[in-house]
Amino acid sequence: MFFVLLGAPGAGKGTQADIIVKEMSLPHVASGDLFRQALKNGTELGKQAESYMKAGKLVPDEITIKMITERIAQADCNDGCVFDGFPRTLDQAKALDAALEKQGKSIEKAIYIEVPESALLDRLTGRFVCRTCQSPYHKKNSPPKKEGVCDKCSGELYQRADDQEATIKERLKVYFAQTMPLLEYYDKKGRLFRVNGNQHISEVGKDIVKFLTELKKKK
Repeated sequence: MFFVLLGAPGAGKGTQADIIVKEMSLPHVASGDLFRQALKNGTELGKQAESYMKAGKLVPDEITIKMITERIAQADCNDGCVFDGFPRTLDQAKALDAALEKQGKSIEKAIYIEVPESALLDRLTGRFVCRTCQSPYHKKNSPPKKEGVCDKCSGELYQRADDQEATIKERLKVYFAQTMPLLEYYDKKGRLFRVNGNQHISEVGKDIVKFLTELKKKK
């Protein structure tokens, strides 16, 4: 059972990936982790990826797909895995399907954690970090006792450039532009499962696990 986990920045994708991996006993295949591991180990694909990254360019799909193909060929992925961070575009989804097909495998479902853009903005722009100890805060979900001051070390709280509203809006714009064709692609194949991500983390997790458990029973 191979699953793709989709969700905009701030949708809680990482948290839900952890829940799925634990509940379904499946490996977590995150493209970011694969890159870091390949760079650390100095593999041929890692060196190729590094040359693009150093030049500030996106790593070509061909290299990413090769990394993922090598990963899913490993024994722990015989029964499936959860893909996180890939595919991001329609071309990547098609390339992943082709790579899986060569191994006699296929994507069972694409799980999309659906959160309104207004809620995503609220989550992401509310994040602050301590300049001294790097402790994270959120103005609504986990505010400091004293505004602008870290509870732990009394350091100054600041907002990273990546969490400022203009930057967040641009990131979300790019994400949705890339993801809409991807959702349509999986929907046409009857593989898309939408889950309401605008509820408590535990409830999102329960909805996903319930769906996957029922799916597994049908196998």
